[in-house]
Amino acid sequence: MIKNEEIIIIGGGLSGLTLAYLLSKKNINSTILEASSRLGGRIQTVPGRLETPMELGATWFSENHTNLITLLDELGLSKYPQYSKGKSLFQTNSFAPPQVFNVPESQEPSYRISGGTQALINSLHSKSHLTNIKLNTRVKIINKSGNGLLLETDNNQKLYADKVILCLPPQLVSSQLTFSPALPDNVLEILPTVQTWMAGSIKFVLEYAVPFWRNKGYSGMLFSHSGIVTEMHDHTNHEKNKFGFTGFLNSGSASYSKEVRKELVLKQLEKLLGPEASNPISYFDKVWTDEFVSGENQINHFPHQNNGHPIFRESYLDKTIFFSGTESSSEYSGYMEGAIISARTICNKISP
Repeated sequence: MIKNEEIIIIGGGLSGLTLAYLLSKKNINSTILEASSRLGGRIQTVPGRLETPMELGATWFSENHTNLITLLDELGLSKYPQYSKGKSLFQTNSFAPPQVFNVPESQEPSYRISGGTQALINSLHSKSHLTNIKLNTRVKIINKSGNGLLLETDNNQKLYADKVILCLPPQLVSSQLTFSPALPDNVLEILPTVQTWMAGSIKFVLEYAVPFWRNKGYSGMLFSHSGIVTEMHDHTNHEKNKFGFTGFLNSGSASYSKEVRKELVLKQLEKLLGPEASNPISYFDKVWTDEFVSGENQINHFPHQNNGHPIFRESYLDKTIFFSGTESSSEYSGYMEGAIISARTICNKISP
């Protein structure tokens, strides 16, 4: 059965939800189709055993990200600076003591969202008054049909839309969607070459009962050229009653099991920060190479390669297909700011 929808947004990440929210403010309804089982895309906050909000995806932003900060204010969410006070460590090799450095307080801080980045997703969802979100719904085919579009999903649903906004990584548009008539050749050539933010990254989080590193005068900041942990930061919450670390593992560790990765992480941190590091309350990690990020391609391009390409500023199939998402933004591509800018741009195009 064909169900009439005015606007369909493919992808329930930050760009898709921001677009739905902005449209709802203009009393325009939309439907979100999300291939995975959750909203948020590359934002994913999981609770630790002590309810610490632990970030496996997007985490930091700066004062330059004015669209994000404005949106947070509008939604009643707050920001707080990333903790950096104390001794930070730079590990150049495994057989020499780490170099110790301090981050100047005058340096512009990075910020985090109080309650976790997922709070932004949850707030956009609730304040958009969305009643039509379909999870576990992957679009396979988009056909031009009259003045609109007919979409077919992998679970044999058929949906009609006047306009479709593609809020998913361009590589996935290339590998997972078929258009009839086809998109222009220059678009089809560019899409698989667009670097996907977070693709190939391995994010880890640790939760502790007490901030033992702060008590020892450490900031929790670590950079390493030799261990499995390549970058790490203090992950204490805004209220300063939940404690932990978050950061990135080297890309080669994707071939290890989660258990082995955890063992190597704790071994490295114990050597650098003391025995307390080996007894976390919780450990999580995420390898960002699943079918919702890279699809079957699993191609990791140069950072920001073809992000913000001019093809994303155009519409297609008689002004019924539009691109959104952080990779399509001509400003701050790859950041949460870029996702919000792209949503604002498309909202203004389709609902002036």
